[in-house]
Amino acid sequence: MDNNNLIKWDLDLIKRYDLSGPRYTSYPTALQFDPELSANSLIETGMQTTDTEAPLSLYFHIPFCAHVCYYCACNKVITRNRKKAQPYLDTVYKEMAQVSQWYSNDRVVNQLHWGGGTPTFISDDQMVDLMTKTRQHFNLRDDDKGDYSIEIDPREANPDTIKVLRDIGFNRISLGVQDVHEEVQKAVNRVQPTAQTQAVLDTAREHGFKSINMDLIYGLPHQTENSFRETLDTVIAMNPDRLSVFNYAHMPDRFRSQKHIDASTLPSPETKLAILENTIKTLLDAGYAYIGMDHFAKPDDELALAQQNGQLHRNFQGYTTHADCDLVAMGVSSISQIGRVYYQNEHDIASYTKAVEEHNFAVKRGVVMNDDDVLRGEVIKQLICHFELDTAQIEKRFAIDFSDYFAAEQEELSQFAQDGLITVTNGVIRVTPAGRLLIRRICMSFDAYIPKMQATNGFSRII
Repeated sequence: MDNNNLIKWDLDLIKRYDLSGPRYTSYPTALQFDPELSANSLIETGMQTTDTEAPLSLYFHIPFCAHVCYYCACNKVITRNRKKAQPYLDTVYKEMAQVSQWYSNDRVVNQLHWGGGTPTFISDDQMVDLMTKTRQHFNLRDDDKGDYSIEIDPREANPDTIKVLRDIGFNRISLGVQDVHEEVQKAVNRVQPTAQTQAVLDTAREHGFKSINMDLIYGLPHQTENSFRETLDTVIAMNPDRLSVFNYAHMPDRFRSQKHIDASTLPSPETKLAILENTIKTLLDAGYAYIGMDHFAKPDDELALAQQNGQLHRNFQGYTTHADCDLVAMGVSSISQIGRVYYQNEHDIASYTKAVEEHNFAVKRGVVMNDDDVLRGEVIKQLICHFELDTAQIEKRFAIDFSDYFAAEQEELSQFAQDGLITVTNGVIRVTPAGRLLIRRICMSFDAYIPKMQATNGFSRII
């Protein structure tokens, strides 16, 4: 099928269905995580319900940034004092020693990711130490066939650092770009010349990184349809393997740094929609495949291939190719999924450090998935990853009658079909090209935790 036929821009549908909703990096979502559940019971249930032979995914949260980007909603610590990193890493090492005893079992680590903050805030030597200690505790691959990625701020990564990252085992990087125009960059306190980004990109390619992702954000101050088209043209010329194009959600009451952004300089909702429509068309014309939501990839990229093969998965890092991995996350605020359990660590460094010192772990809140959660999570995953759901397969796997089990959802599904978001043929629900942009809204119909017909506080808008 022609790439462009996979997405249809229907403004009436978008306006009708563009509510707020989860991004479904988990189901149940983090809003269901309960601080009243005991950490010990969460850990115990995770260990009881995990497949101790299956591969692992590891995540490390490095929260430090030298400068604040005003748009950012991540859990971060703004400091120029690099000495703060070592005490934090020492705490992570203590946590790692404990969680590896619970979960390692010599399970091969197929996926590893460092996020933040700015992971390259730590020194090259500290990066080597962190990876060395990880190898001591977990069975990291040494054949370069793992999916080992790191988020990079091009302002914080010199050529030596890129070489060190490759030497210690990373083979994928994600570069924060956001927008190439200085006026926009100044308004969000992230001035980053394109030449600086290009230099990091060139160095990464020289050292054999096999996949490069770039992050862009639409909806930032001073952006227009034309200016963002110029950003896209610049980025497409750099030829990244993947692109993530995120919607900026202006919520200054929730994220203090956003108070620095002058709301009067933000593009109107109509302009934002036009920017998104142009972005999708431009990237499809440039040969990228639309993976879903805000992700695009070259057709020969592993993400695109996994989607074609029905093997795409979704977790807290977004779309991924590793459906069979438990996610063991370390560091402040990080979220793990072990067996039937999700749990999140303490959210600030002081509480995190105290918890690890006292208990060797820092679990603050979580949720245990019941049978209904597992079933609905699989339905949502199939739809959000593959835009298709074979109800017969779900019936067989979970021993249910789909239309009986989801009787309460039938009316809403019928409305989606009537409005052209989905088709239902021989028990297969297919999301239409017009429905793909509204996939979060379609998934919400299977979410047992949120009111279906109204916008839900705490979530960003779907588009």
